[in-house]
Amino acid sequence: MGETVVQTNDEGAMRAVKDCVAGSVGGIAQVFAGQPFDTVKVRLQAQPDLYSGTMDAVRKTIRNDGFSGFYKGTTTPLIGVGLCVSIQFLVVEHMKRTFGQMNNTPKGQSPVLSAPQLYMAGAAAGVANSVVSGPVEHIRVRLQVQTAGASAQYKGPLDCIRQIYGSAGIGGIYKGQVPTIIREFNGYGMYFLAYEALVQREVAKTGMARSELSSGLVCLYGAAAGFAMWLTSYPIDVVKSKLQTDGFSADSRKYGGSIDCVRKIMKQEGVKGFFRGITPCILRAAPANAATFVGFEMAMRVLG
Repeated sequence: MGETVVQTNDEGAMRAVKDCVAGSVGGIAQVFAGQPFDTVKVRLQAQPDLYSGTMDAVRKTIRNDGFSGFYKGTTTPLIGVGLCVSIQFLVVEHMKRTFGQMNNTPKGQSPVLSAPQLYMAGAAAGVANSVVSGPVEHIRVRLQVQTAGASAQYKGPLDCIRQIYGSAGIGGIYKGQVPTIIREFNGYGMYFLAYEALVQREVAKTGMARSELSSGLVCLYGAAAGFAMWLTSYPIDVVKSKLQTDGFSADSRKYGGSIDCVRKIMKQEGVKGFFRGITPCILRAAPANAATFVGFEMAMRVLG
């Protein structure tokens, strides 16, 4: 009996390692596919007075920073997003197995979960992920909104971290964490609900194994997951970006917190202010999230 428990624990540990490695592959693919779109999105969200729209932001980014400007702040997400996506898939796969056991899924079979179970598995992954994604995105957006040259406040990710920590401590690093957690809870709930529900439906309809799904279908379902996430979570992402690019001292701060930020967006920009920058975000959703799931699924097939 004791030998069986040890084997089960070993299998569980190896499964977690594989989930993390595959998640990292998906995260790196996501960054390279989506970073240019994300840079434009953040600039439109955080600097509405500087850009009249998506194409204006693209033109001014090229003019001021060159094409490399679209990849500003990439080092931070390349490391951080790899870790974030590892956490997401580690937690969501664990939650899927846990719900599968609750549903008495036979050993060796992929669990078939209800929509609420899929949503909660994704939401749990999102909350766990927020511990890392909050600071990572904070550093990234500050680097994304500054222009190149002598006027740039931060020389790079490490300099940005040093300056923020030196002036505002750990609370400064986690600036905007409340809207981050809200976005991650609902966003990843919808994200994994959409993807896993589509996969479950295809597997049930065709009788094929999950590992037999074509790359085309994985891309399609990943894109759908991206749309499900952002179409339901975009307004809170705008609030997060505005807070994370706001000042730290009382005299430089525009917003007193999340609620104050919501009030001021509504007063100054109206409802459309909560959707500023959504065009590049939606354009990013398909390639970035298709790349994420293809990277994850392909890595899992290689790892076994």
